[in-house]
Amino acid sequence: MRRFAYQQSQSIYDKLETLLAWVNAHAKQGLKVLVDNGHGSDTPGKCSPDARNGLKHSPLYFKEYAWAREMANMMCDVLNALGIDAELLVPEVEDVSLTERTRRVNAWCKRLGKDNVLLVSIHVNAAGNGKNWMSARGWAIYTTKGETESDVVADYFCQRAKMVFLPPLRLRLSKDKYLERDHEENFYILHKTLCSAVLVENFFQDNKEDVAYLKSDEGKASCLDVMVDGVINYMVNEWANILQ
Repeated sequence: MRRFAYQQSQSIYDKLETLLAWVNAHAKQGLKVLVDNGHGSDTPGKCSPDARNGLKHSPLYFKEYAWAREMANMMCDVLNALGIDAELLVPEVEDVSLTERTRRVNAWCKRLGKDNVLLVSIHVNAAGNGKNWMSARGWAIYTTKGETESDVVADYFCQRAKMVFLPPLRLRLSKDKYLERDHEENFYILHKTLCSAVLVENFFQDNKEDVAYLKSDEGKASCLDVMVDGVINYMVNEWANILQ
């Protein structure tokens, strides 16, 4: 397959435009980004203590499924506007089993080729049982165990997170070292899917400061920035080489 070239002076968006034009002209398939909005309206727990206690008028009333769906929709909108093929993995409001989520991802992998699919699973972390506010806070990203292409994807997210989430916000990196910043666990959605996949834990739903940040316009914009920028930088710097 013919190779494309960038000019060093190009911005990341110019590079993306060059890449997408090259893909349209020479490649059979562009990158399909599947955005997984974690959990559902009927998933037990997965909320702030104020939401668990039914305090609907509290400024700290927070439900993970609603926030994840809002972010997933915005992420798809932004990526699609940039010319990247992005789609919600779970358009339903109710929860969809991990088995079904994985089946949907792998169906796309079999259709397009696993190297042409990327999964981003959006979540919010928790430190306790949901009854009480906790002190743990911060942003983290997970991949499956072992050295995989997912580690490369995650590192682009981490690089952007280091630029965006400044103190007093916290980053929960495994190590501040290339390809070792992500945490590794064999979560079902990461371990059973065929393509590169990352699971983003966007701060803590049982920490007051984190919830206030997640509910703010700044917090939403910043979390979206990190995920969109991570996808774009991975595409123009790494995925392009897979096409050769």
